[in-house]
Amino acid sequence: MEDSYNKVANPPSRSGGEGGGSHLYTLLVYSENIAGILNQITAVFTRRQVNIESLNVSASSIPNVHKYTITAWSDEDQIIKITKQIEKKIDVVKANYFTDDQLFIRESGLYKLATDAVMQNPEISRTIRRHDASIIEVNPTYVIVMKYGITDDIISLYRALNEFGCVLQYTRSGRIAVTRGTQEQVSEFLEQREQQH
Repeated sequence: MEDSYNKVANPPSRSGGEGGGSHLYTLLVYSENIAGILNQITAVFTRRQVNIESLNVSASSIPNVHKYTITAWSDEDQIIKITKQIEKKIDVVKANYFTDDQLFIRESGLYKLATDAVMQNPEISRTIRRHDASIIEVNPTYVIVMKYGITDDIISLYRALNEFGCVLQYTRSGRIAVTRGTQEQVSEFLEQREQQH
């Protein structure tokens, strides 16, 4: 498996969910670095007809254990069932689901803007500064803007810039997240498993 993998749904997500008690949940899944695990995990969502909003895969702080950070709109009952089904996979070490207030979350957004529009309308630059974003490249054709933050902040800047009709391209990364505890939750689980054996 490669060191990292990103997938994010576009266009920007619904800020209020899909209705009917739907919320944005983040699943943190830990597995051994075995080929085919990603397909097994995403298949669980497909069978439940739940769309994955974003997906990031990378090495974790634990040797030989990979971490999948997955976001999806759903209700809690459905997310509980999905989490349990994922955890039943033989190569999955641990899976948990979280709401945003239980995690420290970051995403990044890249915005490619038309240079002519940016130069002609100073309000575009002011909007970029108000959103604490950075201009990282300027050339005669386009301006590249980067923004780090939570999901809503990334989407908010996109919507603000799109009002000016200057956006040529836009993308945002998959979410990365850590729990607010002192260590990976899976570390505690692995320690308990070792003691039992």
